[in-house]
Amino acid sequence: MDRRDGASEHLDGPLDDAPTLVGNLRDLRRLNRLSGGVALSRWGVNRLLDGTAEAGTLIDVGTGGADIPVALMADAVWRGRTLDVTAVDSRAEVLAAARVARPSIERIQRLRLALVDPERLPYQNETFDIGHASLVVHHFDEDAAVRFLAELGRVSRRGVVVNDLHRGALGLLGAWLAGRFLTRNHYTRDDSLLSVRRAYTIGEMERLLRRAGLEPIDRRTSAFGQRYAIVAVPPATAA
Repeated sequence: MDRRDGASEHLDGPLDDAPTLVGNLRDLRRLNRLSGGVALSRWGVNRLLDGTAEAGTLIDVGTGGADIPVALMADAVWRGRTLDVTAVDSRAEVLAAARVARPSIERIQRLRLALVDPERLPYQNETFDIGHASLVVHHFDEDAAVRFLAELGRVSRRGVVVNDLHRGALGLLGAWLAGRFLTRNHYTRDDSLLSVRRAYTIGEMERLLRRAGLEPIDRRTSAFGQRYAIVAVPPATAA
């Protein structure tokens, strides 16, 4: 299946329907849990933290409703460690909707929301232990994806976790089922199949990471292979 490049999803557009955007973020929170996305990110972050109980810092780029960062912070508490998260997005409308979708989000300790350009992160090199991106890279063409991944790697000391959809028949089936039976939100319904068609396969994502100066060291897929997470580190630490 060829990748569908150049197409735009609702989340790439004007976002002028605030209630529908809020509903879409709530749908994504549910789908991240049901599709195994939360579990994949949790695995990747713990893979980089080596199972230690030490405190960590993480930047989540393209955070949407920040549901995965919240889940990661809860997991850290369960493991007896602290995790400080900076959750950033390039769209003010998305961050505003995130605050409506989860009204308590501003009161979550150790979580900070910020509006930033994902290709020009306003942080020094190795500011964070881990860089994380979920359902973000498929929005970029290849060259922009490489720039984004390089920037994510630049600000991350230990490495990055990239969590995304795998382009394939099972992914399309899952997206169709989710869009038809789990929601009536037209953002979610319209974007579900297109997101899979725009997605990179695992092999393609690993090549993009290498072009960005990062070395993939581990991968994991969801139960039906429609979603994956890849852990990648600076080449000097890959051995």
